[in-house]
Amino acid sequence: MTVTPSRTTTASSDTVPAGAWRALLLVTVGFGINFWAWALLSPLGPIYVERGLSADASLIVAIPVLVGSLGRIVMGALTDRFGGHLMFPLVSVLTVIPVLFLGFVGQYTYPTLLVGGFFLGIAGTTFAIGVPYVNSWFPPAKRGMATGLYGVGMGGTAISAFTTVPLLTGIGDVAPFVATAAALIAFAVVGRLFMRPAPTWQPARRSIVAQSAAVMRLTVTWQACYLYALSFGGYVAFSVFLPTMLQNWYGLETADASFRMAGFVIVAVIMRPLGGTLSDSLGASRTLLLSYTAVAAAALVLAFQPALMPLGTIAFIVMAAGLGLGSGAVFALVAQTSEPSVVGSVTGFVGAAGGLGGFVPPLVMAAIHASSGSYSLGIVLLLLATLGAVGVTLFVARGARTAAAGS
Repeated sequence: MTVTPSRTTTASSDTVPAGAWRALLLVTVGFGINFWAWALLSPLGPIYVERGLSADASLIVAIPVLVGSLGRIVMGALTDRFGGHLMFPLVSVLTVIPVLFLGFVGQYTYPTLLVGGFFLGIAGTTFAIGVPYVNSWFPPAKRGMATGLYGVGMGGTAISAFTTVPLLTGIGDVAPFVATAAALIAFAVVGRLFMRPAPTWQPARRSIVAQSAAVMRLTVTWQACYLYALSFGGYVAFSVFLPTMLQNWYGLETADASFRMAGFVIVAVIMRPLGGTLSDSLGASRTLLLSYTAVAAAALVLAFQPALMPLGTIAFIVMAAGLGLGSGAVFALVAQTSEPSVVGSVTGFVGAAGGLGGFVPPLVMAAIHASSGSYSLGIVLLLLATLGAVGVTLFVARGARTAAAGS
């Protein structure tokens, strides 16, 4: 299917319309708060294991990732229909329910933890709301930069890493959940009052099923799905599983492991807007090749389980930088190759792939460690997947050159 320019673009020039930067700021803050909520169970997983609720934290931290990922398919299509200015505050309010349920009831038994985690996944769907909303506000030449800056909101997982365990141990079990719920409610009110649709935004007229079927026929959808499953999926996998990995592999304490995971997240968050910005200037394919080269090099080092200081730490930092760079570049690729009226639906599928890319590895890594006592095989699998992403990126670049030559 050939993608043609849409009449719903914000402008044909590089001019950013009035209100675009405010819209970007609001939605980025909202994304960060919702990702804070989405990641609440990750730093608490080891604590729940210590309390005897489960022998392993992998499923506890993976369930919200799975639901948040698959839910993006529907949420992206709903955003094309109703707009991010309505969907973002609505989802933020709905997320308050599982957050408070977990805080007051759900965190005390394993079954209720899974139920609460399932509905907590709603927060993870907000990614598929924000990308098309930002995309509608900015002209094509600046969409990589804009979606990259929006991606800074994924740093909400760092807020969770820094605050959740200290709040729980210092104030009480419900404290991190009440604080998160208050932030969600505050954003929902502000978002409903001040978020507006872009001047030329038009709602999609097709049904959700027809819209989804249309984007499934786009080659770029599946290319971007694989690339994002590796880059963002790798980021999510490390952000939810790294505390457990550092404890099991290097014997770190829970708080120390959580803070190191927060550092990993911060590096990835910083690199994400750079990935989008470089994609605007160098092209998304070249930026992706840079990112996957960094990931492959770091994986090669980590596969040998180096000492944490300094080599292991350096490898983890390079890994975070590569994954963050790639996460920003993938959605620059989507913005550059997809019709704006279907960006929400494409984002839904690609975002789902990214989330699934974060759901599966923790389970695989836990199984590998249980059977071998090491995570090395899991890191080798990451290395092989990264080499596959390099191949897909080269294919995308060749397609882009062919299209340019024929235009």
